[in-house]
Amino acid sequence: MHNNVNELFDNLWQNYLTVTPSANKIHQLLGSTQQDDIVNDHIALRTFNLPKVGLDKLAAHFEAVGYKECGEYHFDAKCLYAKHFEHSDPNQPKVFISELLVEKFSAPLQQVIKTLVDNIDASAVTADNFLYSGRHWELDSATYDMLLEESEYAAWTAAWGYRANHFTVNVNTLKDFDTLESVNDKLKAAGFPLNTTGGEIKGSAEVLLEQSATLADDATVEFTDGNKTIPSCFYEFALRYEMPNGKLYTGFVAASADKIFESTNAR
Repeated sequence: MHNNVNELFDNLWQNYLTVTPSANKIHQLLGSTQQDDIVNDHIALRTFNLPKVGLDKLAAHFEAVGYKECGEYHFDAKCLYAKHFEHSDPNQPKVFISELLVEKFSAPLQQVIKTLVDNIDASAVTADNFLYSGRHWELDSATYDMLLEESEYAAWTAAWGYRANHFTVNVNTLKDFDTLESVNDKLKAAGFPLNTTGGEIKGSAEVLLEQSATLADDATVEFTDGNKTIPSCFYEFALRYEMPNGKLYTGFVAASADKIFESTNAR
């Protein structure tokens, strides 16, 4: 496990860029000449709720560098469970980890996921690089398509393995933008398609969080029966509002996150 939080996020970011080339372009679009004015609000990771790779196994990597669990979320329609974690240093990104409730799906899907996870070496899960190690199994396109029919989340995780599903621009710290709407307008003008499920902006000042997201980039995945281009990762944008105590809200809104998951749906 990493002992350095910045090193962990640097590695996650570099790995994310390999399948999300739009992220660098968006940085240039929203940032000034100083790249450090783009602050990462949070990242998200996906996994399955099987003992070897459950949410807690991923969380352990963050807990080792000072993160603590701060909230839990249920997504009944998508059969997901999630938690978010925050670092003792509030300037570090928040972490959102979700897991697929495998037992809620068909027997064939359960069997596929169990077989994939059986291929992971138990020692790989505690290795420094696990959170950005990608896929630990072979996969053919028919199996991917079968998973996709039941659960986009299952198919995405089977195809991409362990990596950040998205990074998030902290809109509060941007110098040239005051609203999420103005960020969205800039993105659209530059040709970046946005996730419009539940509206371009999910959430509101009332729930203390507004979020928007690009649609995932397309990237090529190697399947055993040939390469295929599928949705990879996306970039999210979050604007947080002050709570009555004057501090910014740091949690997540399940109704909004539910729609954000759909940024990896095929167009």
